[in-house]
Amino acid sequence: MIKRLYSIDKLIKPNKALIIYGPRRVGKTTILNDFLSHTKLKCKLDSGDNIRTQDILSSQDFDRILEYASGYDLIAIDEAQQIPNIGMGLKIIVDQIPDIMVIATGSSSFDLSGAVGEPLTGRKKTVTLYPFSQQELLSIHNRYELKNNIEDFLVYGSYPEVVTAQNRKDKADVLNELVDSYLLKDILALERVKGSKVLLDLLKLIAFQVGSQVSLNELASQVKLDVKTVGRYLDIFERAFVIKRIGGFSRNLRKEVVSKAKYYFWDNGIRNAVISQFNPLDSRNDIGILWENFIVTERIKRCDYQGMHGSFYFWRTYDGQELDLVEEREGKLFGYEFKWSDKKKRNAPKDWSGTYSNAAFKIVDRENYLDFIVPS
Repeated sequence: MIKRLYSIDKLIKPNKALIIYGPRRVGKTTILNDFLSHTKLKCKLDSGDNIRTQDILSSQDFDRILEYASGYDLIAIDEAQQIPNIGMGLKIIVDQIPDIMVIATGSSSFDLSGAVGEPLTGRKKTVTLYPFSQQELLSIHNRYELKNNIEDFLVYGSYPEVVTAQNRKDKADVLNELVDSYLLKDILALERVKGSKVLLDLLKLIAFQVGSQVSLNELASQVKLDVKTVGRYLDIFERAFVIKRIGGFSRNLRKEVVSKAKYYFWDNGIRNAVISQFNPLDSRNDIGILWENFIVTERIKRCDYQGMHGSFYFWRTYDGQELDLVEEREGKLFGYEFKWSDKKKRNAPKDWSGTYSNAAFKIVDRENYLDFIVPS
């Protein structure tokens, strides 16, 4: 069992709802069942797929909902996004039953967050479960082994079923199944999205532009959609935990680029499955893209798990000076460049150090990357 960094025991509180978001197949049900298997609390586990449960918890009928939950210390609802108005149902439970605890898991944040946000204001704790982080994989590997297996992580990512697959063919099969059967499932459930082909075409374009500034106008032209629709689809991809948007940083210079964004996939394996490329690193021409995607998402996971609150940006000027990632936290700026093969010593870009004199600068490469994404 690979140990997850979130401990439900430490997160649940009386008369609060713990909301666990995340992509499909990252282990939300597993972490919930593991907790329920050892807790001494009297629990009710139910699924949002259960039609009867949907009927009760979406009814806003106090008597029915309280009868459903009475006598238990904890109510756990898996796949809670399937229940209409689930937030109001959970609010009734946490408000009306003394010391009750509630856990709800959901795979699509645009459904579940919209349903629970306002009703549960002040009554919830929200966490996001990602594909395995490198820190979590330390429970089965040491740091040397993580570095030695870097090619697998860059090509196949770290979804639980991928990590535990027996060989590379099985890893590729799992990823193809994830893309074909799960990746777009929540998105296609939205009435305004009519088919999967245009969505996959759009994702393929994003996959080839990872780490580059993306023009919505160019994307719209290539997939033959209007710009507003492309922007809406990208927003849905982000809220469905497929991609992560990072905007440009600017504070002082007119020549800083802020009109475009960069997009990263939450998992390298999903990115490669979208474009059907699982060939080894020595026969690829996109190693820099894979490296940057891996480092950026692993860094965001680390900051999230450790409670290092801040904002993420890229930085670029119109004359070509750039940083791959900028973190703004605790009133300070930290600039980073990610290098796979370039061993040259580099200084911070001139306009970065000249404009933000107190900002930090660091190059992250194959020698020091684990210290950047895994706390020592």
